[in-house]
Amino acid sequence: MQHVARLEDFPPEKWQQLINVMLTGPAMLSRAFIPGMRQRDFGRIINIGSIHALIASPFKSAYVAAKHGLLGFSKVVALENGDKNITINTICPAYVKTPLVEQQIAAQAKENNLTEQQVIEQIMLAPMPQKAFIDVSEIAETAAFLCSAGAKHMTAQTLVLDGGWTAR
Repeated sequence: MQHVARLEDFPPEKWQQLINVMLTGPAMLSRAFIPGMRQRDFGRIINIGSIHALIASPFKSAYVAAKHGLLGFSKVVALENGDKNITINTICPAYVKTPLVEQQIAAQAKENNLTEQQVIEQIMLAPMPQKAFIDVSEIAETAAFLCSAGAKHMTAQTLVLDGGWTAR
């Protein structure tokens, strides 16, 4: 989900919808599953953040706020459940070529009088040294690692798949 507008033009109902889906939703799902995880002394919670959990972009105030909040939320829940074999981590990818991103490419091309390829190169992939979209399989493999025995003591962490974006 995404809505792009200056804060003063941001419809309050859109703001609430984005926060509800991207922050309240993961919180309520975690709340529902944690008692059973605690009872079994085992659980893995993996949230999907975004590069926008770490950096900001103009006109994306609700999205950025929700994703930043998700990181803080994950850390709190990890601390609250550190006495059990429960981990909670957040995967933060840069742009993944999803239907939402495809729509954003088309909209930005129209709005900025650019070709879609120019939007990809000059706007979306410009901050990434690797100049490539993140593949869904990379996110899945990272999630599989977080569920593995090798990640038993990895909790409250942010795993960034950004092609080097945040290294700048």
